[in-house]
Formats: sequence, structure tokens, C-alpha cells
Amino acid sequence: MRLPEHVGIIMDGNGRWATSRGLPRVLGHRAGAEAVRRIVEASREAGVRYLTLYAFSWENWDRPSQEIQELMGLLDEFIQRELERLLANRIQLRVIGRIHELPTGVLANLRSAAAQTAANDGMTLTLALSYGGRQEIVDAARRLAEQVQQGLLQPDQIDEERLRQALYAPDLPDPDLIIRTSGEQRLSNFLLWQSSYAELYVTPKFWPDFTKDDLVEALVEFERRERRFGRTSAVSAAPSSTPRG
Repeated sequence: MRLPEHVGIIMDGNGRWATSRGLPRVLGHRAGAEAVRRIVEASREAGVRYLTLYAFSWENWDRPSQEIQELMGLLDEFIQRELERLLANRIQLRVIGRIHELPTGVLANLRSAAAQTAANDGMTLTLALSYGGRQEIVDAARRLAEQVQQGLLQPDQIDEERLRQALYAPDLPDPDLIIRTSGEQRLSNFLLWQSSYAELYVTPKFWPDFTKDDLVEALVEFERRERRFGRTSAVSAAPSSTPRG
């Protein structure tokens, strides 16, 4: 099977999953955390090299404070509980976003887990937290503006590659496949720059119901796609801006 090197997932539908069952929203988020464990393992087994999960968007800060506290608690619990599993499966953990906005304790545990898994080479799991694609581009533009102000860069030297290098994780290859659960057909501010030529796969299932079989179905669908990247003839794989590995 021709696998996507990098898969991004917009994990949508936790709240609606809970509401449809007459349950509190927090139980939907807890079920969603179990789905994360399931899909990380399935992705590793399938041979996906990079997996990026949209775990908490920058816009999610507008949710009720109680729900945010519950989400941060679940995140902290997940990191502490799954660290041993990440190490055993040689999975490297990374985080992108405006992570300085996260609670101090959560951020400390995330950084500790990232440091402990930094040498792992089985798969790279990236959590997008306090993340927004537009915000990432704005932050990149600010970094470039600072370099210009400091005399380290000329405005006419700014091109696509310079901007890409100013993004949160420029060493990660662009995603080949974006999966969205819950049936919504939009990117919702996820990896806007990086997803220019990503294949989109939408499933009506809510994220807590997403299974290993659903992931395999998405990977099989990806294999069927003809990817053109604006060219006249189809190509079998995405051009990667960074080396594999």
C-alpha cells in the first residue's frame, strides 16, 4: 500500500457524541482521548511516519471555562498516562501552537514528555494545542519582520521557503492526508499553509467512534487518489520539503 507519510486529523464530534447519548460533554472528551490512544497505535502499526492531531484549537479558548478546565485536565492525564506507551513504541511527541498559553503544569508535563521521547524514531506524534493556522502564519510573519528589523534579512529575501522555515515545525513534511471526523467539510484553521496539496478525507463518524478500521479505510482511499499538485499528469507521492526520517 502507498501510505501517506504524514497524516493530520481534525478530531471533531466529541461534544455531539456525548449529547446524542444524553451524557455530559466531558464524557465525550474522555471517549475522544481513548480514540486518540487507539488511532496512535493503529497509525504506528500501519507504518505512518508522522501523525498530527488537532487537539485544541486557538478558538477553543472561547469555550466555557469549566469545559476548558476539563479539557486541560484530560490532556494532562493523557500525557502522564501515555508516556510509557510512547517510549515503548518509540514514538516521539511534539507540540505545536501558541503553547505558552497553556496552563503552567500542563505545559511542563508536555515539555518533559517531549524531551523524554525526543530520540524516538518509530513515529512522530504532534499535538496541535492552542493552535490556529492563521495564527501560525501571523507568528511566522512576526519572526521574519523581527529579522528584517534587526538587519538579518532583507524584505526581498522573503520567499515561500523563508516563511516555511519560520513556521512552528518547519522540519515536519507537509501532510499528505487530512482526515476530518463528524462530517464537517472544512479545515477549521488547521495547518492552512502545510495542507495546500493534502488529500481530504471526511467521515460522518464522531471522533470517539473512529476505529482502526476507519483509519485503514482512509488510507486505502488515499492510495486510490491521483495526486497532481497542479501538474498535468498524476504523481504517486507527494514531493516532500524535508528528508524522510
